[in-house]
Amino acid sequence: MLENRQGQNVPQVTFRTRQDHEWVDVSSDDIFKGKNVIVFSLPGAFTPTCSSTHVPRYNQLADVFKQQGIDNIVCVSVNDAFVMNEWKTEQKADNITFLPDGNGDFSRGMGMLVSKEDLGFGDRSWRYSMLVKDGVIDKMFIEPNQPGDPFEVSDADTMLEYIAPQVSAPKNVTVFTRQGCPFCVKAKGMLRDADLQFDELVLNRDFRESTIRAVSGKTTVPQIFIDGELIGGSEELEQYLADTGAIAA
Repeated sequence: MLENRQGQNVPQVTFRTRQDHEWVDVSSDDIFKGKNVIVFSLPGAFTPTCSSTHVPRYNQLADVFKQQGIDNIVCVSVNDAFVMNEWKTEQKADNITFLPDGNGDFSRGMGMLVSKEDLGFGDRSWRYSMLVKDGVIDKMFIEPNQPGDPFEVSDADTMLEYIAPQVSAPKNVTVFTRQGCPFCVKAKGMLRDADLQFDELVLNRDFRESTIRAVSGKTTVPQIFIDGELIGGSEELEQYLADTGAIAA
């Protein structure tokens, strides 16, 4: 049975981390004492759900969490320091602290160490998230105890809804561009003026022409997608921003 430990202190353990090619011991107090910290724990580095959704969304919402008084966002996994550091680099997750729980001490102390022998993983952490205030667990979101790797409640948006239900999460924006395109420059400028963060994919660097044709039905750039919706080029973006009140019409 996976126990909800709200109101209890986090386990007192030492995390063996690697910083600047040196071993650095980090204690639970170093992480949690006097701070408001979000922790999300998952089965393993480089695994599909963890890499495609769990880590990226917490990294994306880090600034929003900070505005709500969160001092740090911590990702815990039963992996060694080398793996966790490489995973952080690969994910470009500079807004998150990756803590290696290589021996499973923290996960065991949380009552969240489970067997994943069927996958060849050995003992790993169950997937969960929690809000910790000055070392005391304020809220836990534990994935349901069912086969597989459920991912329903430990996500960043659920945590944001708990911490600040009045705050809207930022939109997901992707811009397909090419180098030297003045309309692409204009579109990116409008997005910045509207304070909309975006991911940029550049033709012949990040994608081929067949890709933009497949996803938008067009070959021209820029092509802007917001929350999964194709907005279109720079003119359509300008109209969209005017209609939504992001810029003056």
